[in-house]
Amino acid sequence: MSKPELQWFKSSYSGGGGDNCIAVAVRPETIHVRDSKDTQIRPLVVSPTAWTTFIADVADARV
Repeated sequence: MSKPELQWFKSSYSGGGGDNCIAVAVRPETIHVRDSKDTQIRPLVVSPTAWTTFIADVADARV
């Protein structure tokens, strides 16, 4: 049985100029992160726990 295609979402913080963009695809057991422009590069795959920690750290750094 094949896995369904990942559904990618572009970051709401990505600029309209086409640079510095990421896309994220969420599965229950994994989070996939890639460059939204270069979709041929293999995505970074992390656990939901690691992703939550990363997002929290990024939010703390922005304050």
